[in-house]
Amino acid sequence: MLDKVLIANRGEIALRVLRACKELGIKTVAVHSTADRDLKHVLLADETICIGKPAASESYLDIPRIIAAAEVTDSVAIHPGYGFLSENADFADQVEKSGFIFIGPRGDTIRLMGDKVSAIEAMRKAGVPCVPGSDGPLTSDNERNLQIAKRIGYPVIIKAAGGGGGRGMRVVRNESELLNSIALTQSEAKQFFGNSMVYMEKFLENPRHIEVQVLADGQGNAIHLGERDCSMQRRHQKVVEEAPAPGITAEMRKYIGDRCVRACLEINYRGAGTFEFLYENGEFYFIEMNTRIQVEHPVTEMVTGIDLIKEQLKIAAGQPLSITQDDVVIRGHAIECRINAEDPTTFIPSPGKITRFHPAGGLGIRWDSHIYADYSVPPHYDSMIGKLITYGENRAVAIARSRNALNELVIEGIKTNTALHKKILADENFKNGGTNIHYLEKKLGL
Repeated sequence: MLDKVLIANRGEIALRVLRACKELGIKTVAVHSTADRDLKHVLLADETICIGKPAASESYLDIPRIIAAAEVTDSVAIHPGYGFLSENADFADQVEKSGFIFIGPRGDTIRLMGDKVSAIEAMRKAGVPCVPGSDGPLTSDNERNLQIAKRIGYPVIIKAAGGGGGRGMRVVRNESELLNSIALTQSEAKQFFGNSMVYMEKFLENPRHIEVQVLADGQGNAIHLGERDCSMQRRHQKVVEEAPAPGITAEMRKYIGDRCVRACLEINYRGAGTFEFLYENGEFYFIEMNTRIQVEHPVTEMVTGIDLIKEQLKIAAGQPLSITQDDVVIRGHAIECRINAEDPTTFIPSPGKITRFHPAGGLGIRWDSHIYADYSVPPHYDSMIGKLITYGENRAVAIARSRNALNELVIEGIKTNTALHKKILADENFKNGGTNIHYLEKKLGL
């Protein structure tokens, strides 16, 4: 097993990694910015080291400082968590070139799946169902682009090859808008991602967002751990996630899961990963692969009983997968509510001091968070301050426990979005299951 792991992240995921390390007897190093001296995982780590100012560019995104911190603490591996440098192929390369283990895929794999065009090409080759599209980047040949759109059928969507987070996308509903939309998306892609390459896909009007969790050891073994439904979104950002996805049968799970496993073997994947799909009219359409642990990984852990972070650590230590596909059994239902420090109506961030705090408890309740009473939420980072995860023997029980837990949860001194979650969980269409990715925004009038 790994001797010492440096955690190159902050907040709840850093604490989650620290806890898994402690269970495996691994020493921990917490790096932090000057704004994060009082984070819970920093207080609990075996060693801590300040790597810079509050701005992420001067701390959590500063590759030389993180690698230097690993060197001076004699760490053997670096866990990137999610966000920040977790899907930065250059970071993965530099970590391993510096003699450390990157707890995640190899840099070339991250690079392959980070470019949407090359990712789709790899998935088609592996037999993973994809959205009908341009099958490669769009060129400056306007006539060709018009013909591609005509073949696919309107509406289409233009996407940045290096995009993410809802940026670098533009829906086109008729031919007269196409060429201008391509040019605008190319310009936006260059501005935000430093890469003007774009591609075209069929735009699905009312899809759900279904994703499949995988584990692979890079030694010829891979498994899937079922699917999650992440359709409850606002501005392409997930708000509520659940596992398993309502309406997905065991046969459908095996169909799409087996193809994801095959793709992992084709690209020699290593670590935890997630295949994301749009799902409409009984069909799955691949959109991207996240080459890291996901925010919503706890719902998969709850229904499978498998600790994904510990599996990441074991794989990084060179151990082959100890779990076979037959060992993966989906039991019950789990729901995760992302708790953000923000106004529940305007969604404006609400940093500040937490004056009173009481977590929810009881059977089937899990609270993943770094906050505590008198902790000050800094204004420099993402507004998520915790994840409320509930488990029940079925979906109705999980929803009931989520509603009870939201009523028990006390966070005072700052605003949070708990009122929004209560509204979602009381919604009849949500309770019936199977809402599409546009449902929440329509409900909120956005």
